Amino acid sequence: MDVTLLGTGAPEGLPRPDCPCAACATARGSRARAATALLVDGALLLDLTPGAALAAARAGHSLSGVRQVLLTHPHDGPAFDLPAGLPTAGRVPDGRELTLISGHRVRAVPMDSPGTGYEVTSPEGLHLLYLPPGGAPAGVTGVRRPYDMVVADVVARPDGLARLRAAGGVGPATDVVAVHLDHDVPSGRELDRRLAAAGARAVPDGTTLTVGEYHDVPGVPRRTLVTGGARSGKSLEAERRLEGFPGVVYVATGGTRNGDTEWAARVTAHRDRRPASWRTEETCELAPLLRQDGPPLLIDCLSLWLTDAMDRAGAWDDDTWAKAGERELRERVAELIAAVRGATRTVVAVTNEVGAGIVPGDAGSRRFRDELGRLNAAFADECEHVLLVVAGQALVLRG
Repeated sequence: MDVTLLGTGAPEGLPRPDCPCAACATARGSRARAATALLVDGALLLDLTPGAALAAARAGHSLSGVRQVLLTHPHDGPAFDLPAGLPTAGRVPDGRELTLISGHRVRAVPMDSPGTGYEVTSPEGLHLLYLPPGGAPAGVTGVRRPYDMVVADVVARPDGLARLRAAGGVGPATDVVAVHLDHDVPSGRELDRRLAAAGARAVPDGTTLTVGEYHDVPGVPRRTLVTGGARSGKSLEAERRLEGFPGVVYVATGGTRNGDTEWAARVTAHRDRRPASWRTEETCELAPLLRQDGPPLLIDCLSLWLTDAMDRAGAWDDDTWAKAGERELRERVAELIAAVRGATRTVVAVTNEVGAGIVPGDAGSRRFRDELGRLNAAFADECEHVLLVVAGQALVLRG
């Protein structure tokens, strides 16, 4: 089953008309995207968009063999003239199945938002899932086997991808292609990087993909360290890397602080932006979690873990540090690093970069600065992927 993406952009296209944003300013040439539409084996057109016939011609195809046009968007039909020779566009009611003369079977998949998704099965038994902009399947429970290809709004609805993974609809070999791309994410390398973190990819308009054909699925690093300064966007970057996966365990090492309303507001803001399917563990006992098998682990953050470890070792006091504190802290850090080295589950950890400015005025603060630098370096050595976040921009240091 061949799928030609006549367009891969949001309904308004990319760049948006008269939009001055940076993403639209750089969406030129191969990075420009028309509204998303799919031509399946030359017989089925999913979504009818302006210029569909011209887009097909540019891709080396014709719409003359199209026998069915189906819509996914909430509206009832296109607000432009139907190209000559095409059948009237329509939609399949949710849960119903349509069999085409070409032998393809199309089942309408209910969405959790207005619109219709379609599961297309080829005569050879290959499975394609196409979802509308801003849509994710509603009430997904179990899928017979993973889809061979999923074409969906990965950027806007990573939770839908997580839902499909949890239900078995997306497996290690599923080709996940992002469409309905808007100006939320700059195109080019930044878009590719974010999609690869979700196990997805984007292709230019006019690309023809063969469903079920072997290809390199973007690899998701098993261990990632995200570092950066205060309010740099490092926590948000770490969360983005796992929002397309189900059942993530969020490990908050900061705990609670009685009477500190500002800290409580920070914790609440972090909690509110996490997917509802994630589970939170408030603990500094990281080694046992790292040694367990299970869903992805997000640790936020190592600097607060170190604060707790130094508290336990009495490392703030010079005499205690000299007598036993340094040894105890080294043992605790070594245990953590060994656990990271042996971790089999996906791990994303957040830490802080300190020491690039003013030298602290007391011995305890200088000690913390030095120990955090050592911890970050040792932890990064065990990670396949290391990112530095500056002013909301992620720079790849490794991987």
